Amino acid sequence: MKAKTYSIFGAGAAGLYTAWRLLNGESRDKSSNKLLEKGDTLELYDWGQYDFSKEYSGSRASGARVCTWHYQNDPSKSYVELGGMRYSEWNTKAKNHNDGSAPGHRLVTTVISQLGLDQFVVPFNESDNPLYYLRGKNFYLNDITSFNPAPYNVNNFGASTSPNQGFTTVENLAVTATSGPQTRREWDHFYQHGKITAELPASSVFQKGDKLKDIGYWDLMFDQLGSEGYNYAADGNGYTSNVINWNAAVAFQANNEFTPGNQYMTLTTGYSGMFKALFAAIVKLASDKGVYFNYQPNRRLHSILEIDKVIHYSIANRDNPNKKASSGKTDAAWLAMPRYALELVAQATRYENHPGLDVLNHQKVQLYMEAAIMQPSYKIGMFFKEPWWLTQAPYAPQLTSYEVTKDVIVQLAAQGFPSTYLEKISLPAVGNQPEIMNTPYSSTTSFLQAVEQRIQERLTVPQEEQILAAASRNTIGPSVTDNPVRMVVYFGNNALDKKAEPVYGLLAAYDDEAFTSFWQELELGPDQQRHIPLSENTEPLKGPRKVPERMLKMVRKQLANIHFGPNADFSAIPEPLDAAFIDWSLPPFNAGYHAWAAHYDIGDVQQKIRKPSQLIPGADVNIFIVGEAYSNDQAWVEGAYCTAESVLNDFFDVKPLIDNREYPFICSAK
Repeated sequence: MKAKTYSIFGAGAAGLYTAWRLLNGESRDKSSNKLLEKGDTLELYDWGQYDFSKEYSGSRASGARVCTWHYQNDPSKSYVELGGMRYSEWNTKAKNHNDGSAPGHRLVTTVISQLGLDQFVVPFNESDNPLYYLRGKNFYLNDITSFNPAPYNVNNFGASTSPNQGFTTVENLAVTATSGPQTRREWDHFYQHGKITAELPASSVFQKGDKLKDIGYWDLMFDQLGSEGYNYAADGNGYTSNVINWNAAVAFQANNEFTPGNQYMTLTTGYSGMFKALFAAIVKLASDKGVYFNYQPNRRLHSILEIDKVIHYSIANRDNPNKKASSGKTDAAWLAMPRYALELVAQATRYENHPGLDVLNHQKVQLYMEAAIMQPSYKIGMFFKEPWWLTQAPYAPQLTSYEVTKDVIVQLAAQGFPSTYLEKISLPAVGNQPEIMNTPYSSTTSFLQAVEQRIQERLTVPQEEQILAAASRNTIGPSVTDNPVRMVVYFGNNALDKKAEPVYGLLAAYDDEAFTSFWQELELGPDQQRHIPLSENTEPLKGPRKVPERMLKMVRKQLANIHFGPNADFSAIPEPLDAAFIDWSLPPFNAGYHAWAAHYDIGDVQQKIRKPSQLIPGADVNIFIVGEAYSNDQAWVEGAYCTAESVLNDFFDVKPLIDNREYPFICSAK
C-alpha cells in the first residue's frame, strides 16, 4: 500500500487540531486507510515560528492569534493575553450536558481535558458591575437609573438602563426569552430562515417578514434605536466589531456572548499553553505510530493547484515571502489560515496561465471567501509593581467576587477546613442546590448562603473568614470606554510562582475596527518615517513589540481618565515595568477575528468552503479550508476546532471526538 503524505499549512488552532486528530482519530470504516498510519508523512508548515518547546523554540508564544505574553518572557511569571484569551466551559457533569441547549465550547473543553490540562483551568471573571467612562463621565453599571442616566439622549429612556439593552431591544424583533431558537441546531436554522416577527411602524426601514440574514446589523440597530441608541450600545459594549454591518441573524446570537455576567475559563499557564500541549501530543503520537512528522516553520504556502489529479504546491521562505522557493506534492492539503492569508495564496496564480485547476481563484470560491468580514484588532499589555487600579484609583473597577476552584479546595484543606464540608462543596449540582465549584458570587452574603445551603450547617466566624479569604478574586473585568483603548482587562498577579515578588498584569487597551489605526500612527515617533509597507509588515509573527514612548503616554492618559476622572493627568498612572503590543490588523492575519457578511446563506458557505472544489462543477480536489474565519463560532478557538473536526468526520470517515447529535460542528445547508 502506498504511503500517504498529508500537508497542513498553518500551525495555529485549526492546523494543530487537524494534525492531532489525524493521528489519534478512530475511523468509522475499519477498512479505510484515510487516517495516518506507519510510514505515512505529516507535513506542518507555518509562516511564523512559535515557541512550542525547547526543541521547537520560537520567537513568540504559540497559537497564531492567541499569544500569551509573560513578564520578562518567563513562563513562571505573570502574564497578559495579547490575543484570544478564554473559552466557555462545557459542564460534562450536568445531566443535560449532551442536549442542544447546554452551553459551552465542547471541543475546546474536551481537548483541554484529553491533554491533561484540567488542573490548570481557572475562571476568567467577568464583572457584573463594570466601570464605564463614556462621554467624559465615570460611572458603574449599577449607578445607571432614570435619575442618573448614561450621557446619551436615547429614545424611550434607553439611557436609564444598561448599554446592552440595545442589543436586547433589537433581538426582540425576532427572539425573546420565551420564543425563538434555544439550541445550537435551532440557531443554525435561524441563521438561514430567521425573520422579523414583530409588527413595526411604517416609519421603520425594515418590516415584519424581512429575512435577517439579508440585513446589515448596523442598519437594523440604527433603524430601531436611533443615532443615540446605537452609539450608546456601540460605545458601552466595548467591541466595535459587534455593531458593524454584519449578518444580523448571526449577530442576534453572537452578541449574547459579550454581556456582563457571562462566565468563561482560561488556563493558569496562559491560553497559549493549550497549543504547546497540543504540539507535544502531535510529536509523541507521530513517533509512537511511526508517522514521519515534518515540521517546517518560517515557510508559507505560496500557491496551490491540482494538475493531473495531483495536488501541487509551492512554498516561499519567510525572508522572501512573495517568491517561490520550493515545491511539493501531497495527497491532501489543509489550508488552516484566515481569509487574508488565503487571499495571498490565491494571488500567486491569479494573473497567469497555468495547467490544471486553480481552486482558490474560481469565481464561486472567491465569492464564498468574501463571506467572512475581516475585523482588525489591537492589544496593548502592561506590567506594574502594584495593582494601582485597586489601591489608588477613585474609580476602581468592581472586580471582587468569590469562586471556589480546585486551588481553593487545596488551600482550605491545608488550613484544616473541615474535609466533610469540602467534599460537599466539590459536588456537582444536586436537586435545587446549584453547583458551587467555579461559580462566581458577587457578594459575601450570596456566597456564604450557597455554601451553608450545600453543607447544611452554619459556618463559624473563623470558617467564614477562611473561605472568604481563599475564594476572593479581584481580576479581569473589563472596564469600558469610548476612548481608543476601548476596554481594560485586569489580569493581576497570576504568576504560577506564588513565592516570587508579585507583578501585576493589565491589558491596557483592547480595541478593534477603526480604533486600530489610532494606535498605528503612534508606533513611530517624531522624525520617523515608515520603511516597510504595512502590506509586508508581518510583526504579529515575531510577537509582542515594545510600546514606544508616545504611545505609552497616550495609553496612560486614557487610563487616567477611566480610573481617576476626566481631568486627570497621565502621571496618575505609574510607569509600567514593561509594555508591549500586537497589531492584529497586520499580515498575515489582517484581522483579530471575523464575522459573517449579510446576504449570504452561511450554512451553504460553511458546508462548501471547507472543501472548495465542491463549488466547481465536476471537480473533486482534496484541498480543505479550516479555521475560525468560516466557522459557526467566529472569534473563538472553538470555531477553528469545529471546522477541522467537520472535515475529518465528513471527508475522512473519522468518528466525532464527542457526541455531536445535538451539537452540529458547522451549520447545515438546509
